[in-house]
Amino acid sequence: MILKTRKPWAAVAMALSIGLVGCSDDPKPEEVVQPAPAEQPATPPEPAPTVSAAEVTQPVYFAFDDYSLNSEGQGQLNRLGEFLKTSGNAVVQIEGHTDERGSVEYNLALGQRRAQSAKNYLVQLGIDASRLPTMSYGEEKPAVDGHDESAWAKNRRAEFVLSNP
Repeated sequence: MILKTRKPWAAVAMALSIGLVGCSDDPKPEEVVQPAPAEQPATPPEPAPTVSAAEVTQPVYFAFDDYSLNSEGQGQLNRLGEFLKTSGNAVVQIEGHTDERGSVEYNLALGQRRAQSAKNYLVQLGIDASRLPTMSYGEEKPAVDGHDESAWAKNRRAEFVLSNP
């Protein structure tokens, strides 16, 4: 049976009178109410590990006659970048170095390219370029004295000097 009417209350009254809608005297089963679990006290967040300036300013090393960053160098610069993001106005001077092989002019230029490579990477991480001055020492300040590959490998580097930590 389809009821058509313009007054909704009339349709409800009609439905009640013919038994389409009704009330039941059957009792509803009781609901079992579970008690709320006891709240656990909030645990404080783990403090962020503190990283010392000495840890993040470790040198980045380069291959012979190269200024590209390897994965180890990128990892070191990632740590330095994270440190700088949380260190307000800290400035890091990036110093490029070479081994003793090559002319003074060539080594100064290569040292500058190494420093600039590290700077460019840090800028890509979001560090303001004005906080990253660069300079080259070329072969003038060797980290290790010696005239063999093990000494030369330690001298092909970019160093980081932190100020205003």
